[in-house]
Amino acid sequence: MSAPTQTARIDIVRALRDAGWTALLACGLFLPLIGFVTDVNIGGELVLQTRFGLFAAFVAILAGGRLAYALAIAPLIARAALRPASTAPSVLRTAVARWLGPFGIGFLIVYPAIVLAITGAGGAVKWVDNFGIQILIYVMLAWGLNIVVGLAGLLDLGYAAFYAVGAYSYALLAKNFGFTFWMLLPLSGILAAFWGILLGFPVLRLRGDYLAIVTLAFGEIIRLVLINWVALTNGYAGIGGIPRPTLFGIPFNASEQGFAAVFGLEFSPVYRTLFLYYVILALAFLTAFVTLRLRRLPVGRAWEALREDEIACRSLGINTTNTKLTAFAMGAMFAGFAGSFFAARQGFISPESFTFLESATIVAIVVLGGMGSMLGVAIAATVIIGGTEIMRELDFLKRIFGETFDPTQYRMLIFGFFMVLIMVWRPRGLIVTRTPSVFLKERKAIGADLVKEGHG
Repeated sequence: MSAPTQTARIDIVRALRDAGWTALLACGLFLPLIGFVTDVNIGGELVLQTRFGLFAAFVAILAGGRLAYALAIAPLIARAALRPASTAPSVLRTAVARWLGPFGIGFLIVYPAIVLAITGAGGAVKWVDNFGIQILIYVMLAWGLNIVVGLAGLLDLGYAAFYAVGAYSYALLAKNFGFTFWMLLPLSGILAAFWGILLGFPVLRLRGDYLAIVTLAFGEIIRLVLINWVALTNGYAGIGGIPRPTLFGIPFNASEQGFAAVFGLEFSPVYRTLFLYYVILALAFLTAFVTLRLRRLPVGRAWEALREDEIACRSLGINTTNTKLTAFAMGAMFAGFAGSFFAARQGFISPESFTFLESATIVAIVVLGGMGSMLGVAIAATVIIGGTEIMRELDFLKRIFGETFDPTQYRMLIFGFFMVLIMVWRPRGLIVTRTPSVFLKERKAIGADLVKEGHG
């Protein structure tokens, strides 16, 4: 038997063995999670039901994926690792890096028109609101947190607290004092920045895991205050009837003073949805513009110096206290903007909208996209939030796995699976290069593989 044939057989045997171990591990993991489910019968009794068909499908998918990886993908990766690394970027990568940003901006501007042309006014409300507006809210939140985590290197696990401050500031002031959306939008950001500074003072001497624990506690404290201060926040019941934003005083309703009547159009909820889409798009562009400008200013370079090495930052005479406070304040301000928009869009808010899961999702977006990378964060937000929303449209899977199958129940399971894949494939995020804010003679991107973990 020749050597290549023997090697191929050994690879096939190893792939089958790996697939078998994967199937065995999947059986142990998914049997209690998917194979069994509890339900309440007509008599109010809790009964145990089985879903072995769905369980077998999950195990087969994972085992087949592992087998395909071992036979097809792993050899390609091994051969690619043996090739000499090219220092010059490819033509395709250069073209993508040059045109991806302008193409993405243009697509976002014309996205509502595309949806209207494809689905009509009725379908556009769902696709523009659930996908366009929802994704842009998280893009804005992630860009704000990117200042704290990606640029300044300060891990914040309570970012949803500033989101809540902005939302409740708008709701309470709009309902009780009659302020308009355009008056409260900057005010909500200022109040959230103030709370960011308050959080910054106690954690000035903390770093790493200790900083994460304190910020996590701050987020939970804000949520518990919202729950228990019933006289102000209405507790778990939340605040409803929040005034909606208007276009120069013109409301988007069916009255004679509404937007459709003023402009002689037939009333449709799509007008309000389109208006909110372009408002959050403008806010997201503002966040990106301010962040990019700040990176080139002394405060932005101080953030990056603080991220790389705090001791060296102090030795250069940089005031690390002010640097940390400005990072917390700027990140919190953008969260306040997003929170006020969220309250105006929903018309109802409650503490359940600002749990730790929201903070964890935003942190995951920043980490998976690549800390410090605006483009990577935007792509990660689109994939994570858009993927979660698209699962609501997968009703055709019920014909495969049964009528009781609900794809949305498995969104966190799939989300965690893809997080593991990204951490194995790209441990530093989708975009792993950092472009220096200041450069000598020519601009060069620093690859993350050239520096130590945590210092690149």
